Amino acid sequence: MKQLIILVTLVLMTTSTFSQQKELTLSDAVTQQYRAFYPKSLSMFSWVPMTDSYTYLDGYTALMKASVRNSKASELLNIKTFNERMNSKMYWFSGFEWKNKNEFWVNDGFSFFSYNVVEQEGRLLYKLDEGVENTTFHNGTEHVAFTKENNIHISTGAGLTINVTDNTNKNIVSGQAIARSEFGITGGLFWSPDGESLAFYQKDETDVHDYPLLDNSVTPGALELIKYPMTGQPSEKPSVGIYNIKSRSTSFIQPREGVENYLTNVSWTKDNRYVVVAEVNRGQNHMWLNVYDASNGMFIRTLFEEKNDKWIEPEHPAYFLDGKSNEFIWISERDGYNNLYHYNFEGELIKQLTTNEFVLKDIVDYKNGKIFFTATGVSPLDTKFFNVTLSGRQSEITRLAGTHKVSISSNGKYFHDHYSSHEVPSKDLILTGSGKTLKTLMESPNMLSETELGGAEVGSITANDGTKLYTRLIKPSNFDPSEKYPVLVYVYGGPHAQLITNSWLDGASLWMYWMAEQGYLVYTVDNRGSGERGFAFESQIHRQLGKVEMEDQLSGVAYLKSLPYVDADRLAVHGWSFGGFMATSLMLRQPGVFQVAVAGGPVTDWKYYEAMYGERYMDMPEENLEGYEEASLLTHAANLEGDLLLIHGTIDNVVVMQHNLALVQRFVELGVQMDFFPYPMHEHNVRGKDRVHLMTKVLEYVIENNQ
Repeated sequence: MKQLIILVTLVLMTTSTFSQQKELTLSDAVTQQYRAFYPKSLSMFSWVPMTDSYTYLDGYTALMKASVRNSKASELLNIKTFNERMNSKMYWFSGFEWKNKNEFWVNDGFSFFSYNVVEQEGRLLYKLDEGVENTTFHNGTEHVAFTKENNIHISTGAGLTINVTDNTNKNIVSGQAIARSEFGITGGLFWSPDGESLAFYQKDETDVHDYPLLDNSVTPGALELIKYPMTGQPSEKPSVGIYNIKSRSTSFIQPREGVENYLTNVSWTKDNRYVVVAEVNRGQNHMWLNVYDASNGMFIRTLFEEKNDKWIEPEHPAYFLDGKSNEFIWISERDGYNNLYHYNFEGELIKQLTTNEFVLKDIVDYKNGKIFFTATGVSPLDTKFFNVTLSGRQSEITRLAGTHKVSISSNGKYFHDHYSSHEVPSKDLILTGSGKTLKTLMESPNMLSETELGGAEVGSITANDGTKLYTRLIKPSNFDPSEKYPVLVYVYGGPHAQLITNSWLDGASLWMYWMAEQGYLVYTVDNRGSGERGFAFESQIHRQLGKVEMEDQLSGVAYLKSLPYVDADRLAVHGWSFGGFMATSLMLRQPGVFQVAVAGGPVTDWKYYEAMYGERYMDMPEENLEGYEEASLLTHAANLEGDLLLIHGTIDNVVVMQHNLALVQRFVELGVQMDFFPYPMHEHNVRGKDRVHLMTKVLEYVIENNQ
């Protein structure tokens, strides 16, 4: 009924005998995946402006230069020489960016330098105080904006530091990401094109609950209060400020349709006159794209509105074409997939440029009358590179299936393509404008070739509604189809995430291969509701988180049980965050399917989760009482069969520990035994050296209890 279609098999083992292979330790699997075992590539590749030359970092300490005509690289500068000449202590060329064909900028977040490679000399632009954050540099004016605590400051090339805000009330926070970084928000400072004005996010958190986190590293322990707006509770009140350096004045943009609406996707017109901001209602089913006068913050007009009975989630600002302030490109999911729409500044649609039934990810650049963008392409496992003209003629540049990261030379004639796939660890290529491979600059060997590892099979199963779901099955190096193997299912399953990709290791973590070497199969399904498949695929979770996701995970279990080499009585499941919610849901709402589960940082009741994410997918609690009740793990705690380990960072500020504590309390009330392990002074993810301890705890728990 459900068949695995094996697309291709990753064989990490070479023809070497087992005696020549090194055993992968769990510690190395955790700490070295992105170090010793990471494929080699040209780090921080950059095109030199107005030339066909490029630079990259060798070991992050040597700046190498080559060209399309001559790909034999020579050292342009090393960090030791740079430090000697600049009297600096840079560890590497961090923040590297070319200013012109002879000068570049680097910074470590505090010290900002400009350096001329022809004259072999440079200058220190700024040395900022410790404690500054969110530094945002303007290349033209060399102004730098930054935040310190909850205020914004600007340093100018004249040595002047300007206090943009002076918030003595700690509830007013300026210049930082707002809305808990939803809606594609990654920062809070936005320079105008000419660098003479600065737009910024500001939030008033006065009415948001003060949530306590315990700092147990001091004696006595101390409480750190964070602002955490839970679903249905008072949220932050946003605004967008516009500061003019010359007049030293600030204008503010407020939401027009509700004080707790969201402001997002800030962009400037090329002539510096207007700011465009998307406003989304708190219910997240209505968006207004509004224009404001940058000189005074006055509302000019609404360009257009979008509505959806499930949710609206704009994640990309208006993209203004070079030299034009009266035309822009908007990315919208209104027809089911992200596509490009060309508008004039009156809000009139000039043309829908793309009509793809696959997911557009981002606009990369606009050159020579073409918009370049990344998208999945025909296979949702790929990330490909495309362009489209303003008349709507689309071309695919990258010809090889896989995951591509592309940068464009300043004249638009050449592309640097950093590429990997199921079979290819990493390649750095120079492509022509038509996508033809001109040169292979670097091809990484398999850095795991001397390590004893099994292989992965990427395939698919069919969901109950006929949807194709992608899967990954990792087997041990000594796999014997006549044997019976226990299975660990690794799950996430939530929006925006995609666990299986056409890239090296297929999106898997190396600890999964370690687990396979312990005699396990490690299996993953990207269920409905996960990312990169379009709105219809993702939005089936609306108001019922966990329902269709579990259906698809159980379809995966049914497939596993159909395999003659799977021990159906020894199934375990592990996940973190939304995956922790899924792992625990499968144990409690589908008891008996899995014998063991380990859930890290799980959402246990959506009423405890933050408003921006939670209300998008579940609406407010009073609007969806049945949905919240059914999704709550506290509702199903009495159903536990088998062994369950709950894990949580004690200062988790994403999924606060109240989730796990409430569930543990419910288990205690019911007299149900389970296991709980805290990671003191860790946030949502256990990072650093303690991550080895975490993965040892997780995997040993599975092995010891899945007998």
